[in-house]
Amino acid sequence: MKVLATISILGALAAASPALAQTASPAGSEPINAALEWIQGTLLGNLATTAAVIAVAVVGFLMLTGRIEWRRGLTVVIGCFIIFGAAAIVAGIRSVASGLR
Repeated sequence: MKVLATISILGALAAASPALAQTASPAGSEPINAALEWIQGTLLGNLATTAAVIAVAVVGFLMLTGRIEWRRGLTVVIGCFIIFGAAAIVAGIRSVASGLR
């Protein structure tokens, strides 16, 4: 559970990094931007997508056989949606925040 929360936070940060890099890029920040883009590529790449599909399938099977609680199983599925939808979530928050100014 804590690992999933940590991964979703890292995913949100990684998804936000290109958007932040476009608005303000202080001198010497290129290595940090490159590192965040690498993290984003790792968290949202083919390997991560495959791992998420396998995780959802295994958790779904465990929920259907009664070996895991539905609540815990749904947290895995929701966590996957948050990780892969982080870019859209951040874009929505930024558009709402820019409308409040």
